[in-house]
Order: sequence, then C-alpha cells, then structure tokens
Amino acid sequence: MDNDLAGLDRLFAPGDATLRGDAAGLLVGHHQISSFRAGRGGAARRYIVDVHVRPIDENHAMVVAVTEFKAGGQGQQTQLWQRIDGEWQVTVAHVHQPAPAVDSRIWRIVGDPLVVRADGSENGPLAGESVAIKDIFEVRGFPVGAGNPARLAQASPAQVNAPAVQRLLDAGASLKGIARTDEFAYSIAGDNHHYGTPPNPRAPHRRSGGSTSGPASAVSLGQATVGLGSDTAGSVRVPASYQGLYGLRTTHGAVSVEGMMPLAPTFDTVGWLARDAETLARVGSVLLPPRQMSSQTQDQASGETTYVVAAALLDQAESNVAAAVLGAMPSRTRIDDEWRPPLDVWSAAFRTLQAFQAWQSHGDWIQGREEHLGADVRDRFAYARNVTSEEASRAAEVVSSARTEIRENLADRVLILPTTPTVAPLGHAEIQPVRQATLRLTCLASIAGAPALSIPLRTSEGLPCGLGLVASPGRDHDLLRLAQSADFSTAAVGATKGQSPAGSAR
Repeated sequence: MDNDLAGLDRLFAPGDATLRGDAAGLLVGHHQISSFRAGRGGAARRYIVDVHVRPIDENHAMVVAVTEFKAGGQGQQTQLWQRIDGEWQVTVAHVHQPAPAVDSRIWRIVGDPLVVRADGSENGPLAGESVAIKDIFEVRGFPVGAGNPARLAQASPAQVNAPAVQRLLDAGASLKGIARTDEFAYSIAGDNHHYGTPPNPRAPHRRSGGSTSGPASAVSLGQATVGLGSDTAGSVRVPASYQGLYGLRTTHGAVSVEGMMPLAPTFDTVGWLARDAETLARVGSVLLPPRQMSSQTQDQASGETTYVVAAALLDQAESNVAAAVLGAMPSRTRIDDEWRPPLDVWSAAFRTLQAFQAWQSHGDWIQGREEHLGADVRDRFAYARNVTSEEASRAAEVVSSARTEIRENLADRVLILPTTPTVAPLGHAEIQPVRQATLRLTCLASIAGAPALSIPLRTSEGLPCGLGLVASPGRDHDLLRLAQSADFSTAAVGATKGQSPAGSAR
C-alpha cells in the first residue's frame, strides 16, 4: 500500500518467466511487470481479510489471499512463490478485483441495448449486430458530450439520430451505448483526462489509441460488434492498429457527417471498426454509396490488384512493425524507391490547417473554459487559437498540392504502408513523439481525402500492429473486398486469434 516500487521489484523473481495477470491481461517478464507498476500510481486501497498457504514442496508454495477493498467489494490474489538462492520470490501472480457494473472509461451510457433496432429491420443486413457509438454523433434523446463533462452538462438532447446512426438501426443493428472519445476528438492516443484511458485487451497496460477509443475497446472486448467513429487524422485507424482490429476511414464525403460533431471539416470522415473483415464490409454495404463500376473498376475487379509499397513510408516504422508489414504483403507487391514525399512538410501543413479549423469549430465554446480541458488537449487548442488566417491559407496551399501528388501516385494502385509506425505505447510513455511520427503516415489518406483501411497484424513479440491500405477516392468497397481476400486473410486471422502473422503460437 506504500507503493514501494523497489521493494515490490525485489519480491518478484527476476527474468523473463515471471508472470502477473489481472482483468486487463497478462504481463510477461520482470521488466514488463516493473514498468507497469511504475506507471500506475499505486494500487487500490484494500485490506487482507484471509490468507491460505499450500506448500507444494520445500522450494514452492501457493498463496491465496482474500482482500476487501476500501471502496467496497472483495477480491483475491493468487501467487506462486519459489525459494531462489535462499529467498522467497513471486514467480506467478494473479490479481482479481470486483468488476465495475459499467466501465466508465469505455462507456458514457450503455444499455442492453440502449436503442433497439428499427421496426421491420429484423431481417436487415446488420440484424444481430450491436454498435458502440462514439460520443460525437447525435443519438435522439441524448446530448453529445464529446468526451468533456463540462460540455456534456451544457448540451441539449438531440432531436433526431445522425444519418449514419439511423442507417445502422434501419439495417437491423441495435445501439449498445454511447462510448468515450478523446476530448473533442482532438487526439490519437486514447487518453481522456476526465474519464481515464479505455483498456487495450490485446496489449494490456498499453494505450488504446484514439480518438475513437471507447468504441474500439468495446469492440475489442466483445461488448459490441461494431464501433462507429470518425477519422480526421487517424482516429479510427490508430485504435485499430493498437488493438488488433479492422478499421476503415471512408472517402471524404462518401458517408454523411450530418449530426457528427466537426473537428476539421476538410479532413473529417465517418469510419468504423470490427473484429473481422466480413462484419466491416457488411457495415460498408449499409453506410457507403453503391459501388460505381466504371470500366477501370471493372478491370480491377476482374484482374489482380496492383499493390505498391513506398520504401520511404516503410522506413518511418520501427523495425518490428516494418517486419510484420513486409511479412504480410502479397508476393506481387512492388517496392517503390523513387516516391519520397516530404512527410515533415505535409504533416506540418496538415496539423496547421487542422488546428485552424478545430478552433473555428470549437473556439467560441473553449474560450474562457480552458480549465475544463485536459492538459494535452488544452495545449493543442492553445496552439490552434494562435494559427492565423494567413498561416492557414499557406498550409491549405501545401495540402492542396500534396493532395494532387498523392492521388496521382495512387491512380489505380493500392498503397501499402504501416497503419502506425509503432505498437501501442505503454500507458506511462511520453506520447508526443509517437503522435508526430504517427501523423506523418496517417495524414496521407486524410490529405488525399482517400479511403484507408487497417488490417490487424502482430509483431514477432506478439503485439498488435496494422497493415494499412490506401486507395484512390471512391474505392472504399475495393478495400473492403481486399480485406476479405486471400491476399491478407491468413495474416489477419493469425493476428485476431493472438498469433503472429506467420501463424505460429504466440
């Protein structure tokens, strides 16, 4: 209870075989366990009410302790102790705590379901699916909170459902609940100063990714089958990569953003997440406009897709992520060593224009209420407030030129790249360098107004990452088809079942 980190480290056996598990997942190795403790800020206050010791042999014993929490409820701690060099140390530990009725890090409000499907939709294409809605969409009878309690308190209940929400209900889906978002959707980390960080069950004690953080965790945990969100700078793709999910950012304007809180309208799109490619595609059949079969797309549908990976983009990723992407690419993928986009220039222009529009969208409310924002989002809006019209205009010119170049480079090809350059950072890690590195990759589809899809992979260490596909605007259905194709299904199935891309056991 004193959070004596050095003392706790001494009590746990050194080496890579020591285990500690709880409801969030399993930590393997003394280093991971120690890093987790260093970032959690201490354990919940509790009392030991009973202890049972069962010796196994002279050097091993099992200890089970019953605990009672100051906040209420009982838990258990089960530990395997071993005598090592004359001293007793824990080699395996499992901690059980009382489960909350609702995990408020994930859900703002939840029901079973919260909103039932539309009348007459029992045979619709999404019948039986449950949806977690990001807290920026209008749901009739509920206010939009945007991840901020002060804004929630002042918001009025929506009079109608956002069109995207209504189409899901009309297709037979039920609404499980309204899920958390990073404040004002202005983050890709998954953190929320007011409500906490939603858990990442595929990578315990690591960031969940945002800003569609609550829906992603709900889908990953099996509490919903579909997560509806937005993607401005990667807010669907990043949590998909961090949590081993499929995630689609749609072509700009392909799905109505009416009834969705804006952040930066030049880049805002609707997106969604699912645990499998087939569900992702069925949602696309409901939300996306029908596929327009031009002569070019007919040729693409009947022939092999042309894949290309730019070496300059692959170089942005850490080695473990780059290796996973390389290992999962179709054998006919062509490596392009010539296209070297000025990523630093483009991402800087993107951030400037995004910030300018974010202040246009929310500055009137935020001004004078900065103390109601978490520190990271407050700093972001402080920067946004000072972006001048002239700076935004220059950034828009860079973005326009970049959009033309990206679209010309895509043409009828599909670009492969790492969805994110890293795996999910640990909960206590500094996030700003990761954010900047991530935006250098995610901003490409955002600038181009292009559809982008993340397919789940795993690194050699067993951590989730994502293989990204980007295609020309309007080719959303093509990406959904490719996600289900033999080109990627083997690697993705291994990733979603907790295996490495090669299919070996984790």
